[in-house]
Amino acid sequence: MSRDLTGKRTILTGASGGIGRALATELVKAGTRVALASRNADKLNALASDLKALGGDVIAVPTDVTNPDDRRHLVDAAVSAFGGLDLLVNNAGVGSWGHFADSTEEICRTVMEVNFFGPIELTRLAVPHLTAGNQAAVVNVTSMCGRKGMPAWPEYSASKFALVGMSEAWRAEFARFDVDVLTIVPGMTDSGFQNNWLRTDGKADLRFDAGMTPEYLAAKIVSAIRKNRTETVVGSEARRLLRFNRYFPRLTNWLIARKVKKLYSK
Repeated sequence: MSRDLTGKRTILTGASGGIGRALATELVKAGTRVALASRNADKLNALASDLKALGGDVIAVPTDVTNPDDRRHLVDAAVSAFGGLDLLVNNAGVGSWGHFADSTEEICRTVMEVNFFGPIELTRLAVPHLTAGNQAAVVNVTSMCGRKGMPAWPEYSASKFALVGMSEAWRAEFARFDVDVLTIVPGMTDSGFQNNWLRTDGKADLRFDAGMTPEYLAAKIVSAIRKNRTETVVGSEARRLLRFNRYFPRLTNWLIARKVKKLYSK
């Protein structure tokens, strides 16, 4: 199936910066009507103004995806403004860069609330509207950490694994509603994501400046939505790692563990 995005009624979470901002722009250029959601109201309203200047049909709905009332208001606002819903793009996320042994339950629960429970409960609210939509789809922006858990990213990896697993379960369940479920698996992106981590004490040379640009990733996501691709791995680093892990899992684990030992032996 080829999905025509013109006029598609869309909710996009995590819209105010980085990947979300680039994705909002790309969706508007593709002709979708977008309910922009994020916690930062000032940035969200500024983005909405910029997109309206481009001719976009958008609304700004300040939303904390971990808040049940906010989630309900977001869905209601989008449906009221656009007369229905065709696309839900779960993009909001938070990271924590540090090792599990000296992390906390609070960090683990926060990451899971933002990256997993928030998106799935938002989807639960959106499904009744998506079933009446046109070429409807749920799009979950995950991570290569959702296919290969990485050291110093334990909570983040677990949350993204959970979202990938839920996506796979939904895919069969939602087929009876004619609602597609698409999973995006990006590698390292120079999106400013590291500026909002809950912890920053992990050890490794993370070169985000050498990663993909948000604009490149956003274009790939919109292309995947158009082509209705079930799962899309984006970025050469992510493709190499996941391919190597598929064929040589024990060697991959050994190499990663050796690197961690070297980092902490200094």
